[in-house]
Amino acid sequence: MMAGDGPACYVYGVIPDEGGDKAVKDLPAVGAPDSPVTFVRDRGLAAAVSEVPTEQPLGTPDDLRAHAQVLDTLAASGLPVLPLRFGTVVRDERAVTEELLTEGHDDFAWALDRLRGSAQFTLRARYVQDEVLREVLDEHVEARRLREELEGLPEDAGYDLRIQLGQLVVEAVGAKREVDAREIEQRVAPFALAVATSEPESAEGVVNAAFLIEDKQRGAFEQAAEQLARQWNGRVRLRLLGPLAPYDFVADALRRVEEGG
Repeated sequence: MMAGDGPACYVYGVIPDEGGDKAVKDLPAVGAPDSPVTFVRDRGLAAAVSEVPTEQPLGTPDDLRAHAQVLDTLAASGLPVLPLRFGTVVRDERAVTEELLTEGHDDFAWALDRLRGSAQFTLRARYVQDEVLREVLDEHVEARRLREELEGLPEDAGYDLRIQLGQLVVEAVGAKREVDAREIEQRVAPFALAVATSEPESAEGVVNAAFLIEDKQRGAFEQAAEQLARQWNGRVRLRLLGPLAPYDFVADALRRVEEGG
């Protein structure tokens, strides 16, 4: 966050200069919800911006949601988007032109062209805890034995057995996670231009995966995800988010610019 007396310029991301004004009209802005989201344009590129006060720190949940909403709304409108990191603030609109759009023009234009006609979809899968535990007990004789031994024992008396059972369950669920994550990738990744995975956020998590999907493959991708959700109904909760701005693929797009010379 920049220090200063007046407002600065918050930058959300870069799109081709092909509209976008209607899409972001009336969206709340980062740091100042009533500030309009507008565009700074330069030689075929447009940076989505809004005024932001410099006397207060950014980072509230509302700020994070506003940042994502602007970018995802632009992506949903069909425009390629290069999201900037949350908290990108420059002095004013002139600085947006000179320090961002002019200096990065060729790289931005090339990367936007590569991302045109595609968007990110994020798939999050989590086990239904009771169901996966039932599977472990059905499949592992030792787990059933430990569970039966623990029945009726006071908590302190069964401490060591509970530790053993807990370790066995963790290992068994980990093995299931590897198998199920592989199946998710085999079922939906063929429809993606690129895939980026991250560690699940909880013990029940199966996979967090982002997919860069071309518009022409979107129907097939969503159908494959829906079929998997029906197959695993009651066992795994699948949540598909999108279309989103390609947060997980910006670095790769710009890196390809560098490699391509």
